[in-house]
Amino acid sequence: MAGIAPPAPLSRPALTAILQLQKVSKHYGDTLVVDDLDLEVQRGQCFGLLGPNGAGKTTTLRLLLGLTTPAAGSITLCGEPVPARAPQARMRVGVVPQFDNLDPDFSVIENLRIFGRYFGLPGAEIERRIPALLEFARLENRADAQVRDLSGGMRRRLTVARALINDPDLLVLDEPTTGLDPQARHLIWERLKSLMAAGKTILLTTHFMEEAERLCSYLCVIDGGRKIAEGRPHELIDAQIGCDVVEVYGDELEPLRASLAPLAQRAEISGETLFCYVREPAPLLAALHGNGGVRYLHRPANLEDVFLKLTGREMRD
Repeated sequence: MAGIAPPAPLSRPALTAILQLQKVSKHYGDTLVVDDLDLEVQRGQCFGLLGPNGAGKTTTLRLLLGLTTPAAGSITLCGEPVPARAPQARMRVGVVPQFDNLDPDFSVIENLRIFGRYFGLPGAEIERRIPALLEFARLENRADAQVRDLSGGMRRRLTVARALINDPDLLVLDEPTTGLDPQARHLIWERLKSLMAAGKTILLTTHFMEEAERLCSYLCVIDGGRKIAEGRPHELIDAQIGCDVVEVYGDELEPLRASLAPLAQRAEISGETLFCYVREPAPLLAALHGNGGVRYLHRPANLEDVFLKLTGREMRD
């Protein structure tokens, strides 16, 4: 991606923090929404910030961008103290918001041009960067199309490309694939992987655990505004689950849970599924095989299992 991609990872110095939050807290009225939070994102990482609804993710993003002021603690973004020098720090950041805020009255290329002007880029430099951004978003043939005529996946790719117009040191992605169909989601993942291969630093919030597991090199899980776990995805899976999972589907699951529980490390029901966590799956699978009509799936543990263990299976509003 000529004009927007940083040097290849091998030419970079050793990893250093591009973002640091130290003992950061934030209240809204009497509600503590971020509680003594420590967070550090290294250059070249894809860092995932995970948590259920109301966990404090959006407030954390607003804090690190200087859009709201912490009650306590310190924040450093791209070497600048935040919020004191938040405008200067934001000049080196690209943001993909949870909901698209493209201007529907302008074309694809006009949205890129206008955003480039926000960063004070000269017109000639904006024009030089636009072809690579259109290619990145796979919108070369839609440059003059109105945003309102684009599909949801196209608009999302344009929003990511627009966030790269200033060649940012850090790309902040707030649930970038929410609402997209599987084909559009996989294309966004492919584009993000190309940025990571070029050495970009990404901070990602998502509710798709498959997305976090595919993209992130490091994860932080928060709930109630507090950090409850962090580490590399495979390390979290091993530490928190450390065994296989057998999913059993059906209506009368409670008697089945009682009969299978002695064969499992843990057995719990959520909706119409019984989750059995097993180190030695053979005995449990044999018991299920002899139970005619029962449907089940044996699989390795994944990040969703970790997330649900840490934050619970109850719905959050």
